[in-house]
Amino acid sequence: MNFPILSSLILLPTIGALFLLFLKDKNSNTAKYVALFSSFVNFLISIYLWFLFDPSTESFQFVEEKEWLKGFINYKVGIDGISILFIILTTFITPLCVISVNNTIKNRLRDFLIAILVMESLMIGVFCSLDLVVFYLFFEAGLIPMFLIIGIWGGARRVYSAFKFFLYTLLGSVLMLVAIISIYWVAGTTDIVQLYELGIDVKYQNLLWLAFFTSFAVKTPMWPVHTWLPDAHVEAPTAGSVLLAAILLKMAGYGFIRFSLGLFPVASDLFTPLVYSLSLIAIIYASLVALMQEDMKKLIAYSSVAHMGFVTLGIFTNTQQGIEGSIIQMISHGLVSAALFLCVGVVYDRMHSRLIKTYGGLVSVMPKYSILFMLFTLAALGLPGTSGFIGEFLILMGTFKDNFLVAIIASLGVIFGAAYMLWLYRRIVFGNLINKDLLKIPDLDNSEKFILWNLAIPVLFFGFYPEPLINTIEVSVKHLIEMYNFNLNISMIEVQE
Repeated sequence: MNFPILSSLILLPTIGALFLLFLKDKNSNTAKYVALFSSFVNFLISIYLWFLFDPSTESFQFVEEKEWLKGFINYKVGIDGISILFIILTTFITPLCVISVNNTIKNRLRDFLIAILVMESLMIGVFCSLDLVVFYLFFEAGLIPMFLIIGIWGGARRVYSAFKFFLYTLLGSVLMLVAIISIYWVAGTTDIVQLYELGIDVKYQNLLWLAFFTSFAVKTPMWPVHTWLPDAHVEAPTAGSVLLAAILLKMAGYGFIRFSLGLFPVASDLFTPLVYSLSLIAIIYASLVALMQEDMKKLIAYSSVAHMGFVTLGIFTNTQQGIEGSIIQMISHGLVSAALFLCVGVVYDRMHSRLIKTYGGLVSVMPKYSILFMLFTLAALGLPGTSGFIGEFLILMGTFKDNFLVAIIASLGVIFGAAYMLWLYRRIVFGNLINKDLLKIPDLDNSEKFILWNLAIPVLFFGFYPEPLINTIEVSVKHLIEMYNFNLNISMIEVQE
């Protein structure tokens, strides 16, 4: 193709955002229609891209390259079987976020939608980048619109939460910038494809791996640098929480796969026990903390920490099942966590409370809501027949192949996950309807039903038929593992010599 389809995917939401700047009315419905149109067209382009994509080759496809800063930075983008799924997830979630602003954003709607669209462009850029500097620019620039979303449209402690989010993630990424400059100094290029072919000198890998790991660990977030996430989720508006949980956290998981495994195989092999330890702590600790939460958003936020613990665990098993499971788990978590935060937003818009004790007996007044909420609760705990089961099952299979004891401990997380999700559902939906104010609240409106059903369909479809996902990523994951093992063996021979 001569048409720059990836650049179009990156630029289209920003063009929509620029168009919104010319609207004088900051709360006009026209702003919502423009944002919805540009984000929906972007989704259609990404689906068309998926049909054009050839899953039988491990090479990067639709590559676009243009010299930017001579001799240092090239604007280079391309996709493989791993990145295309995250692009589709991003373009699928964004229009649903735009629709969800109906009941949540009352002031400066135009500005909020501009932030959403700019963020979509930056997130797509992260998953397309084939140059380290370009990746870093997209990766860090994505903090700005999320910072504004939390700080302007968030709850009572929005300024504190916004700055905590920004400082944690920015400080974590400073080391990654130093590492990128070091890679250019060592290898003479920041082109990811060339770096895969050249390899990184063994004597530099450990420090470079730790620098990248620090950035990705904060953004994942891994224990103990996870404390910014519950605060950010609690204070963010519903659409902000959806984007944060569904897409922003996945950029770090994608980074682990693309860079930690791809560029630093010797260091990844050395530090695998560290990743296993931190992942297990995240799974068990976050699950136990989730059990104690009285705020629905905080509970779901801690469940995200636990689920991303499974993701990092699967990635560093260096097995086909483990890495494929981690990718599918990230896609599934993107859908399910988005739906759960939207479910919380539905009742919050009616009762203006996120406290679990406010509710109880909702099944008698909101039966449609209760059915959909039940589906997403079961998907979050990994029930067979939902997408959540596929990812967790493959991760545990890969972990069992690599380390039996780690897999046994991680399996406890599945039990804890069922405990906190089912207990949450039981307290909100079942029991006696004690709060009489709940009798006045309506069930789902048309836009809420549309959003939740659009999330429910892929959760069920990929739960029963994950073949499209597996077929897309299989060759790319296999090539990544072969490249990892080859570079690891070569490096070991060099060390011995």
